[in-house]
Amino acid sequence: MATKIANSTTERATPEEWLEKVAPEKRKGLFKIFLGYAPGVGKTYNMLSEAIRRRERGEDVVIGIVETHGRARVAELAAQLEFVPRRRMEFRGTIFEEMDVDAILARSPQVVLIDELAHTNVEGSRHRKRYEDVLTILDAKIDILSTINIQHIESVTATVQSLTGVTVRETVPDWVLRKADEVVMVDLTPEALQTRLRRGDVYPSDRAERALTHFFRRGNLIALRELALQHVTRAVDRSLDEYVAKKKLGSHWAVHERVVVCISSSPAAQELIARGARMAEATGGDLFALHIDTGQDRSEDENRTLAGNKRFAIDLHAEVAEVKGTSIPLAIAEFVREKRATQVILGRSAVRGLRKYLYYWAVQRLLQNAPFVDVHIITQE
Repeated sequence: MATKIANSTTERATPEEWLEKVAPEKRKGLFKIFLGYAPGVGKTYNMLSEAIRRRERGEDVVIGIVETHGRARVAELAAQLEFVPRRRMEFRGTIFEEMDVDAILARSPQVVLIDELAHTNVEGSRHRKRYEDVLTILDAKIDILSTINIQHIESVTATVQSLTGVTVRETVPDWVLRKADEVVMVDLTPEALQTRLRRGDVYPSDRAERALTHFFRRGNLIALRELALQHVTRAVDRSLDEYVAKKKLGSHWAVHERVVVCISSSPAAQELIARGARMAEATGGDLFALHIDTGQDRSEDENRTLAGNKRFAIDLHAEVAEVKGTSIPLAIAEFVREKRATQVILGRSAVRGLRKYLYYWAVQRLLQNAPFVDVHIITQE
């Protein structure tokens, strides 16, 4: 039997086509943010340290802009990397130096360091805000390492101002941080940060003493650190949600407790909500209050009671959800799978006869459709 050998060029892939299959062309640069809860925790130092490691591995790394603020150790690290010259601009008779976006694009490195993401550029710059410069550079398929403090994230600004009494003028919209491929929290205990201040590692000695009695008070630092940790936790949760959805993994993929309390228009539902709140607080988990709307008519009293139950849940920091469904157990199971809940709390009235068996049948159906959740049945008179 003759063997046919394919030698037509139309049947072979070019080297470029094979390379594209193995390593698809990069659509945009990768964006990594170093997040801190206060100046001096080490964001810029950590960013520079990673940049030096990348350069040693053979990557083409440059500094777009890094602010040393007179800190010797930061300046030593920055001196080891190539700088893209800044752009000098005159504004109202004063010369300012800003990051030169066009020079970075022309240099076209693999990685560029851009400090202080919330910075507002001098009038006449290519963009008003530095984060807009970042988006332009990412579109040019250049990776970016950047830094920001928690107080400059738009959704947190009001909380920070009420806690510290310090007005935050430069902010970054939350959606910009959600574009980051990686968010790293640079952490340091408040006590260690205060020690750095006293040593003069953050600010000059005269300024440090004043800072310790104002923004850098221990209570402020504890609260700011908690806000930063919460923000990073939410970012990790979003990443896990996206991964689970992309890989079509099961609802049992949960890394912390998520408690769902099923509520109705009964006044007794508040007891269930309180029980769920205690459980969520004890485990450091999330709390959801879920009501299934089956389409049945409710009296005015029932509507008022249901609204009161929802307000009570919100007061206990629950996320309230209302889902339409003709089958209560199936609607609960779908919500549990969507939220990757770990605990479900159901109320049970002291029922007899047929209603008792219908209740147990509904619980069984819930368990069949959400097998990885723990179900707590609370008896109510």
